[in-house]
Amino acid sequence: MRPRVTGERVVTREGAFNPTWQRHVAAYAYAAEVLGPGRVLDLGCGTGHSFHLLAPRETVGVDIDAGALAGQERETVVADMRELPFPGSSFESVVAAQSLEHVPDPERVLAEVARVLRRDGTALFVTPNRLTFAKPDEIIDPYHHVEFDRRELRELCEAHFGSADLRGVFGSERYMELHRDERERLDALLRRDPLRLRGLIPRRVRQYLYDRRLSHERLDRGDPRAAAIEVEDFPIRSEPLDESLDLIAICREPRRSPYLT
Repeated sequence: MRPRVTGERVVTREGAFNPTWQRHVAAYAYAAEVLGPGRVLDLGCGTGHSFHLLAPRETVGVDIDAGALAGQERETVVADMRELPFPGSSFESVVAAQSLEHVPDPERVLAEVARVLRRDGTALFVTPNRLTFAKPDEIIDPYHHVEFDRRELRELCEAHFGSADLRGVFGSERYMELHRDERERLDALLRRDPLRLRGLIPRRVRQYLYDRRLSHERLDRGDPRAAAIEVEDFPIRSEPLDESLDLIAICREPRRSPYLT
C-alpha cells in the first residue's frame, strides 16, 4: 500500500524519498559511534526506522503520534518531548534527530533532556542547517517552527549543557546535484509569490499543500537518480559547518533547572 506522504516525518524510502531516508540513517549511524553504553531515549523518533543501529543499547522511542509508534519492536511512549513522563537521570543517552525544529519552544526540549539525562551522559541533537535547508531568511517547511544556524544551535545547547560540540552532515557530489535541482524547483515556485503572501495561509493548509507537492515530486515524478543514494553519501565533518546540510550537536554535562526534578 502506498504510504501517506507527510513532510512531518520520514515514512518511506520509496521513489525520490530515498535520499532523505538515507540522510536520517546517517545521523543514527553516527550516534551509534558517539554514544556510550546504556539506555537511550530516542526523542521524536517517528516510525523508528533506524533505532536498530543503536543496538545493543536498549532504546525507548518517544513521539507525540501514536500511529507513528505502532508496531515498533521496542518500548515506546506517546508524549510531548517538552514534557517527558520520566524521572530525572533515567537515561545514559538521548538522541533527538530532526525533531527540535518541530516545536516553537525548543528550549523546553533541551531542559527536559538535561533533566532525564544522567550527569555523565551524552545528548545528540540533529537539525537542519537554516543556511542551506530552504531559504536562510524564511521558514518554508510548514512543519517547522524554528530553524538554526551553527551559532543559534550552539547558544541553545550551551544554555542547558556545559559542553556542546558541533558537527555537520554533508552531501556527496551526486547527492548535491539532486539537492541543487530541488532548490531550483523551489526557487521557481517561490518567485510566483514575491510579496510572500504565502505567510498569510493557515499552517494546516500550508501543510496539506506541502504534502501534496512532496508526493508529486518524490513519488509520482520521482527522480531515478535518487535510488542510488546511500548512507555513505552523507559524510559527517566538523567544517565548514555553514555549508552543511544538517547540524549535529553533541552535548554533555547537563545543567538542571532548579525548578525541574
